[in-house]
Amino acid sequence: MTAGVCPASFLDRRLGEARGRLAEKGLDGLLVTHPPNVFYLTSFRGSAGVVLLTRNGLCLITDARYATVAKGLVARFGPKVGLTFVEVESTYEETICAVLRASGLARVGIETAHMTLAHFEWLEHALAGSGVTLCRTTGLVERSRVVKDPYELATLREGGRRISGVMAETLSGLGTGRTEREVAADIDRAICGAGFDGPAFESIVAGGPNTALPHSRPGGRRLEAGDLVMLDFGGVYDGYCLDMTRVASLGRADPDAVTWHDAVREAHSAACAAVLPGVPPGVVDAAARTVLERRGLGEGFVHGTGHGLGVEVHEAPRLGRPRLATGSGDPVETGEAVEVVGDIPLEPGMVFTVEPGVYLLGRGGVRLEDDLVVTETGCELLTSLSLDLVVI
Repeated sequence: MTAGVCPASFLDRRLGEARGRLAEKGLDGLLVTHPPNVFYLTSFRGSAGVVLLTRNGLCLITDARYATVAKGLVARFGPKVGLTFVEVESTYEETICAVLRASGLARVGIETAHMTLAHFEWLEHALAGSGVTLCRTTGLVERSRVVKDPYELATLREGGRRISGVMAETLSGLGTGRTEREVAADIDRAICGAGFDGPAFESIVAGGPNTALPHSRPGGRRLEAGDLVMLDFGGVYDGYCLDMTRVASLGRADPDAVTWHDAVREAHSAACAAVLPGVPPGVVDAAARTVLERRGLGEGFVHGTGHGLGVEVHEAPRLGRPRLATGSGDPVETGEAVEVVGDIPLEPGMVFTVEPGVYLLGRGGVRLEDDLVVTETGCELLTSLSLDLVVI
């Protein structure tokens, strides 16, 4: 497989699964407007583009900025997966309506989680009398994305190797006197230098009491001797997201911080050991949470144990406490019911983070995060770096 190029056979398989769901729902087509889903089905990575997926076709709609890219994808994939290209001439909305009117389709799904009500109502009004009915759907493409194919896993493995290298390099270069913001800027440069498309999210560098804030934003505070320093960052490698967290101590670590770190490391190990095919994600969360509760730190664990990774940095599955299917989170429409993707049993090929943490306001915090893939017998770590507290 060529790096950065998804083989047509894998695209064809993804399209086949999506078309199967169209048939289950009695739909003739699906208007795909969520950019990660467009990328997943076509390998198109522009900032604007829409796909019309039908029972036997695939049409990419984008504007002149991406015409050359779109034509290249048609040349590569068109004969194998039926990809065609329509260039936007006026507005996206008018072009979409023109394509739908000419399609002969009767029932076309729209991605309700990714389309505003105003956009939906505009399209519905514009298509009145055309014979096209827009039908609300949720998660038809996302459900396929939950389990990664061999191409995706190869990409994520390489990305995991590279982000582990960036973390090791960053930890070795930490020192006092620099601001959190300066260290974060260095991390972002290192991520790009390691061959990533860019950061997967705003890099987190938190020193001293700021480590008690799970998503502290790097600011002007200078790192000081005796600080705990939390580094949480990720990169996008060939369209796929990696995410990793480690903690260092600038000088001899405070005994309390050592205790927190030991507890979080034990919780991390317990969560990884609980990963097995068929296990509900909540079991993995409970394994980590039980350790921290036993160590008297349960109230400091304020988030879930992990989240899915793929073309988005937060996707299914969700590893947290079990919840009722209320339509929030990562829903997938199944008939008249709503199934929460994050709570379905684990399957080989699912990729997610394991990131237990403890946060004590005014004192500090620790989080340890790795990325892993579910295997037939347990899990495989995609990121690889010692979980020891790094003392600098």
